Amino acid sequence: MDRSEEERAISEIVERLAQRFPQVPPADIANTVSAARPEFDDAPIRDFVPLFVERSAKHKLNDRLTPTG
Repeated sequence: MDRSEEERAISEIVERLAQRFPQVPPADIANTVSAARPEFDDAPIRDFVPLFVERSAKHKLNDRLTPTG
C-alpha cells in the first residue's frame, strides 16, 4: 500500500467512524484518528496500518462515550 492509498483509507475511516458515532463531532473523530496514526509510523508493512488506526480510534471513542463508575 502506498501513501496515497493509505491516506484514502484513513479518510474512509473518518467517514465510517462518523457514521458509527454520530454523537461525536466530526472534527473530534478526525482528531482521534490523527492521534492514533503516530502509533504506527514505524510499521514496516503499511497494508495493515489503516486497520490498526481504525481499531485504536474506535477504542478511544468508545472509552470516551462509556461512562465510568
